[in-house]
Amino acid sequence: MPRKARIDAPGALHHIIIRGIERKDIFRGDQDRESFVARLGRVLLDTSTPCFAWVLLSNHAHFLLRTGVVPIATVMRRLLTGYAQEFNRRYRRHGQLFQNRYKSILCDEEPYLLELVRYIHLNPIRAKLVADYKALSKYVYCGHGVILERQKRSWQDIEYVLGLFDEDKGMARRRYRQFVRKGIEQGKRPDLIGGGLVRSQGGWAAVKALRKVGSYQKGDERILGGSTFVEQVLSQANEQMEQKYRLAAEGFDLDWAVERVAELMDMSPEDVMDSGKGRRCVQARGILCYWATDQLGISQSRLAGILNLSQPAISQAVNRGKRLAKMHKYSLIEEKNL
Repeated sequence: MPRKARIDAPGALHHIIIRGIERKDIFRGDQDRESFVARLGRVLLDTSTPCFAWVLLSNHAHFLLRTGVVPIATVMRRLLTGYAQEFNRRYRRHGQLFQNRYKSILCDEEPYLLELVRYIHLNPIRAKLVADYKALSKYVYCGHGVILERQKRSWQDIEYVLGLFDEDKGMARRRYRQFVRKGIEQGKRPDLIGGGLVRSQGGWAAVKALRKVGSYQKGDERILGGSTFVEQVLSQANEQMEQKYRLAAEGFDLDWAVERVAELMDMSPEDVMDSGKGRRCVQARGILCYWATDQLGISQSRLAGILNLSQPAISQAVNRGKRLAKMHKYSLIEEKNL
C-alpha cells in the first residue's frame, strides 16, 4: 500500500518522532547528542521554525514543532540527512541510520499542545534515564529544563508555552511544574501517538462510547484531533493539492512565475533568475522562491539546483518573498485568470 502524503501548512503543529533503524541507538554518547542539538538549533533558527518541546533518548527522539514558511519535510530532511552523514563518518559505518520515514502527527493545538509538551518532556522518566521529577530538570537533552531556565536554548520557544499558563513568568513556571508533575502518573499515553482513530478520539474507551450511541468518527493516522478537525485538515490538504494540480494543468509553471515576477518588478526574466546580490534581484528572487514552493509545489532542494543556490539561501528567500508578497499584495495569478 502506498504511503500517504504528509500534511503540512504554515502554522501547523507537528509532533515529530524519529527512531533508529531496527531500534538501534542513534545517539551512542553525549558527543552525538551535542552534535545533534547544535545542528537542530541551526536548522530551526535558519528556517524560523518554532520548537515548543523536544527530547533526545537513546534510539529515538521527539519534537513539537510549528511550521513556518519552510515545510516541516524540508526542516527534517536538513536535520536528519546532515546528522546521519556525520554519524556515519564518526563511527565509520555505512547505510541507513533512521527507521523509514520519521513519524509526523499534525495536531489540533488547543486541546493538545500542552498535553504534548508534558508528554514529550516526561520521556526521560518513562525511559528511566533519570530517577524522578527532581532529576528531570538536570537532563540537558530535553526542553523541560529550558522552560525552567536551568538551561538555555535560544531556538526553543518557551515564551509561548509559559504564556499559556500565566502572564507572570514566575507564576507560569510554578503552574507548568505542577502540570508536568501530574502527568507522571498518566504513563505512556498511547492516545497521543497510537492509531489514527483511537488517537483522535482519546483512546479506545472514547471510541467504544461513541459507537454505543451510533456515532462513527473520522480518523487519520497522520492527525491528532477530533473528527471535525480531521475532516477540516483533510479538506484543506485536498484543496491545496488540487490547486497545485490545477495550476500545473493550466500552464502555470516556473517559467510562467518568472515572467510574472519580471512583470511586477519591472525587470527582465533574466534578471529575476540572476544570482546577483542587488536589492531588486534579491527581492525578485524571494518572491519567485515563495510562489514556486508555496503555490507550484516545487521542492526547495529542486529550486536550489535550478537557481544554483544553497538550501539555506532558498529558505531565506522564501521567507523574504512571503513578506514582500503580503506587503505589496502581489499574487501569482492575476484576478482575470482566477
